[in-house]
Amino acid sequence: MKLTYCLFLVLLLSFSCSSDSEETNTESLTTDYVIPEAKQIEIDILKLINDYRIIEGLQTLDTLAIIKSQTYSHTEYMIKTNDVSHTNFPERKNFLNERAGAKKVSENLAFGYSSAESVVNGWINSDSHRGAIEGDYTHFEVSAEQDANGYWYFTNIFVKK
Repeated sequence: MKLTYCLFLVLLLSFSCSSDSEETNTESLTTDYVIPEAKQIEIDILKLINDYRIIEGLQTLDTLAIIKSQTYSHTEYMIKTNDVSHTNFPERKNFLNERAGAKKVSENLAFGYSSAESVVNGWINSDSHRGAIEGDYTHFEVSAEQDANGYWYFTNIFVKK
């Protein structure tokens, strides 16, 4: 059982999604979105990512509320569907292209970690996720939400304006 769970987590961490495309599809954009107040775990994740970027000689990233709306809605979607995936990433990317002036968007996901340190370390230890963290971006946000069983789901989006 532990081996199956560990394999599941490794598979989840092996996917990162990004796009350099500037094309948008305004049909998928919504006017209603939620921007929840940041939780301590989210603040810690953002700080740890910026600390890592400083160590790597990269510029720190700024937060942007409109990005938070997309991280939150996707994390809620993953909890509702019990599916950790990049489903609807093109819609989130298009939304951020249109509403935030994004030229480039990338997304990291995770499930099951219990602390900011563990999820950031998991991303840093994955080539594709580390690529997003070290990427040429200007802004970022993260959402961390727990399901009814107390398991954490994470969505971290990076944007270059």
